[in-house]
Amino acid sequence: MASKNESSSRDRYEAFYEDWLVGQRALLYELRQVAAFPPEAAEVDDREWRRASLIEQSLTHYQRYFVERNNLAGGDVFIVLSSPWLSSFERTYLWISGYRPTLILRLVESGVADELSPEQRRRLERLRAETVRSERELSEAMAAVQASVAAPPLVAVVRRMGRAVNGEISAIDAAMERLREAMVGVLGSADKLRESTMRTALEMLSPAQAVKFLMAAAELQLRIRRWGLQRDSNTEADI
Repeated sequence: MASKNESSSRDRYEAFYEDWLVGQRALLYELRQVAAFPPEAAEVDDREWRRASLIEQSLTHYQRYFVERNNLAGGDVFIVLSSPWLSSFERTYLWISGYRPTLILRLVESGVADELSPEQRRRLERLRAETVRSERELSEAMAAVQASVAAPPLVAVVRRMGRAVNGEISAIDAAMERLREAMVGVLGSADKLRESTMRTALEMLSPAQAVKFLMAAAELQLRIRRWGLQRDSNTEADI
């Protein structure tokens, strides 16, 4: 059973996440409006200003998400990694408690594939190779952390938990703290990779291309959210 602190952390973050999704929907609405502008619909300077403003707002919005979640992870990384505020369908897409950074590059290609110049394609391929390598390193780091749970010293401590006293309790606390710190570190690195991949990809795109990419990213996230909630609701109704 979850402790009061765990429940409070979960409820607080779930409220934040729902509010964050409201902001995501609002940004998507504005991105669609700007993307729909024909060249003659507004003065060029005004249109470019709105594009640049929305791109920066979107980046700030994602950064807010990472900051808030990492704050929660500092208190309870295990809740963050399990992400109970997500639907079961959303959780199937998780990689270290979030989307894979390479998904960003697939969205770029699907959103503006016909508009990419040869130079943009070359730069995106280089970024893809770097991102795949970083993903693999982080996957290996998380696997090593998870494997440490089954390491003989920690297993022995856990087996004695029922009768642990004094020094043994300190050993259990120390082992769990090392595990927590390692997971917080890997999660933080994964979020930095997600954020840096998005920023680097956006820097390679024109403002018009960036708006289309951000639309595709928001639409995918909100669609998966909607489908996931519907699936969970249907499953509960069948029980």
